[in-house]
Amino acid sequence: MVPTLGIITITDGLLIASTLLSPFLAVFAQKKIEEWRAARQTKLWIFKTLMATRAATLSSNHVQALNMIDLEFSDTKNDEKEVKRIWKEYLDHLTSLPPEPEAQKAAIGPWVEKNQDYLADLLVAMGKCFGYRFDRVDIKKRIYSPEGHARDEAEQRAIRAGLLRILHGQGAILTQTALVPANEAMKEYGAKLQAALLGVLEGQQAIAIRPPQPEVQSDELVTRKPVGSLAIKPASQ
Repeated sequence: MVPTLGIITITDGLLIASTLLSPFLAVFAQKKIEEWRAARQTKLWIFKTLMATRAATLSSNHVQALNMIDLEFSDTKNDEKEVKRIWKEYLDHLTSLPPEPEAQKAAIGPWVEKNQDYLADLLVAMGKCFGYRFDRVDIKKRIYSPEGHARDEAEQRAIRAGLLRILHGQGAILTQTALVPANEAMKEYGAKLQAALLGVLEGQQAIAIRPPQPEVQSDELVTRKPVGSLAIKPASQ
């Protein structure tokens, strides 16, 4: 008797297909999970970096995290869409400071205060994406920032500004020259000379002038005496 093939039902077909495709589906699902996890970790890094450096907005990590927002956050999810909206307004404000030095001095105070408000709003919106619930006031106030860090940052800005003025020909380097005695004897002599000159200037000593000595002539040798000499002596009372 010749064997015959039975009729394959829909259930059998689905079972065969699932058996054949299950390895591929498992790999695909695992890859998607890894991509989602990596994207979330990157967003979380941005959020944590901005939180940690919110008192040092000029640090390279803070600036890098801000510039990655448009790349990592989506326009489709409501929470992330709000993050991008706030960042867009924040970025527009960051570039609004006038370039003129005098205008900058007048606008720097309100500009910095508005920066802090935008950054706080941005961090509150980011926190919602990861299940964090932060208050805007807490983000602005509950932060530890050593005074030394702020002073160092201000000094670095001042040094850079000073170097730029020198390089642009708008400033100069002040120098002061000091004479260092060669040995202790010269040091002592210099101190005595300085004290004597100071006494003359203050009227406590007078300068004695000795007249020149006449020449002594002879048949064999002509000797010249010194023209004159100066001596400092105490002024008569």
